[in-house]
Amino acid sequence: MDNGTEFCSKALDHWAYSRRVGLDFIRPGKPVENRYIESFNGRLRDEFLNTELFFSVGEAQTKLEEWQGGYNFVRPQGALANLPPAEFARRAAKPEKRTEPRGLPAGDF
Repeated sequence: MDNGTEFCSKALDHWAYSRRVGLDFIRPGKPVENRYIESFNGRLRDEFLNTELFFSVGEAQTKLEEWQGGYNFVRPQGALANLPPAEFARRAAKPEKRTEPRGLPAGDF
């Protein structure tokens, strides 16, 4: 994970320790070590954490689930052929139909 303030706290450290979860931080100033999570964390921070106010853990969980649903099922992602992640995964798991005979490139039959 990155070194953003929401990911570097005593509360998170205590939570992880009490559940035997290991936290593995990228080196400060080295976002290319995991550019995908760094990009996601930036979006989560900018589009959700910086725009919402939470009065309880339950409210935070509900709002996060709503944001996550939009992120995964509605919002197109440029790196995924402008499809939402769920749709991209569905299409990737489904074999494509071929229109030309196997073994022959299109136009050679």
